[in-house]
This record gives sequence, C-alpha cells and structure tokens, in this order.
Amino acid sequence: MRSDRLVAILLMLQRREQVTAAEVAAELEVSERTARRDLDALAQSGVPVYSIQGRAGGWRLLGGGRTDLSGLTASETRALFLVAGPASTATPAVRSALRKLVRALPESFRDEAEAAASSLILDPQQWGARRAAQPPPRFLDELQDAVIRRVRVRLGYVDGEGAESERIVHPLGIVAKGPSWYLVAYTEGGRRTFRIDRVSSAAPTDEPVVLPGAVDLSESWREIADDIDRRRTSRVQIHGTCAPDGIDKLRLAVGDNLETMGVTADGRISVVIHGPSEYGLAGLLSGLVEWLDITEPAGVRDHLAAIGRALTERYG
Repeated sequence: MRSDRLVAILLMLQRREQVTAAEVAAELEVSERTARRDLDALAQSGVPVYSIQGRAGGWRLLGGGRTDLSGLTASETRALFLVAGPASTATPAVRSALRKLVRALPESFRDEAEAAASSLILDPQQWGARRAAQPPPRFLDELQDAVIRRVRVRLGYVDGEGAESERIVHPLGIVAKGPSWYLVAYTEGGRRTFRIDRVSSAAPTDEPVVLPGAVDLSESWREIADDIDRRRTSRVQIHGTCAPDGIDKLRLAVGDNLETMGVTADGRISVVIHGPSEYGLAGLLSGLVEWLDITEPAGVRDHLAAIGRALTERYG
C-alpha cells in the first residue's frame, strides 16, 4: 500500500538523513519512477521533505528529522521483532515484512530489535506428558532484557532438590519448550540451562557478557535438547568393545544411543550404549555378538546368556 511506503520512506530519511530515488526504489522494491512520485507526494502533503539537485543530490528532511517517526518505543520495537526471529511461528510474509522494517528503524532501536529477533527459540515439542499452557514465569522480562542488552545477571535459583543458590550468569538466550521456559547461559562451570519458573531472583548488571567465542542459540539448544532426550530415555549404560567392521551395524541398531570412546590395544573400538532397560538392550544386541563384546554391567551379560540358551533350546 502507498501509505506503508510513505511511512517507510520517512523512516529511511530519519536514519540516513539523505536518500536518492534509486535507494528508495531498491529498499522498497519499487521502480524509481514510483519512488520519485512518493517523495513528491510527501513534500506536497506538508511533510518537511526537500530535494537537493546535482551529482551529490537527494532528498532530506528539514532540520535533520531526528524524532522517532515510527512512534515505537524501544521496548515495543523489541517485542515486535521477537516474532521476526528464525524460530518464530509467524508466516514467512510477516517475518519478511518485519525484517524490512527493522532496516528503517533509528540506529538506537535497530541493534536491540535485531538482538530480540535472535534471542528466543520456540520449541513446540513437550517433554513427557502434555501439560496445559502456563502464564509466563515471573522473571521472564528481566532475563529477556538482559539477553538483548548482552549483560550479566545475578541469578537466584532453586534446583530440583529445593536447594537455593545465587550466581553470576552470562545469558545466551531464552527457549520456550512447550509450556516451559528456559534460560541458556554460561557460568564459571560452563554452559547451563535454568528453568525460569525456578528462578527466585534476577538482577541484570551493567557488565557485558563474556561468551566462549561465537556461540549460536539455536545450535546450543539443539545440543542441550538432544542430551536431555538421551538421558530421559537412557537409564542403562552398557560398556563394551566392538570390531571395526561391526560398528556400522551397531550404530544402525542403536542410533544416537551409541558413543564411541576410542580404540583399544587390540584394535577394537570401545563403546558405551544407552538404553531404557538391561533386558531390552540385551535383546537388541543379541544379534551382534559376532562383533560386540559386552564387559558390563553383569546383568546384561546374564540376559544375553539366557537369550542364547533359549535360542539354542528352540532352534539348536
């Protein structure tokens, strides 16, 4: 719509101070002829826009036009661009429109708007049984503000055992996992995940966060979620060794529940296999005894022996 373009041009003039018709056309994806008509329309409608002729010419706002023509506050801008991030549930058209708008915002707003767009992950899959939606946790706004401003937080936290502690954390981002909210942050002990409904206090500081190099929230959350899923479904660990030519067969059988730990002196591969029960894993691995040697736990070896005897009695 033309009114949308006129507002966008005003924002461009505010941010860049001077624009050409070609720049307006490229930014708004219209022809230069349409851009010139829009600029003329602004001037004729009483907006203090004037043109400068010559090779270095263009269009300017009288007096520099440094007021916020968008009418948005900094917090409103951040809230708006939360829906423009890669994890947003907004339609592609909405995200595209918002990304275009952010380029026309005042410099002071633009950095925070872009930070807001990458500060939140929406992960709709719940862990365990489905739970009803919950109201946002108490300290969500303070933590989101710290993530966007990239400052440290003095965090009070109550763990699953009810023990309360306080520490300085370096926030990376916030994740909405189903109805639950999590803070991903770095501490002296490395990367940690905190359930925000267990946060007892959150006091952002003015000290900048210090992260271990270039870290990405999406990639970090994927690693965290994979590790939690593996631990939730893996109550048993099996240790053993596998012949090199059988490792692909073992990986095919157990998938991501397999960890390889190095090569032994006789050339076999040390492995750790995770699973929900000793008997279930024994049944799964019984067809791989040609390549796999289980060293512990003893219960799995006993189950394998029992399976072998049963197979011999029936098919021997």
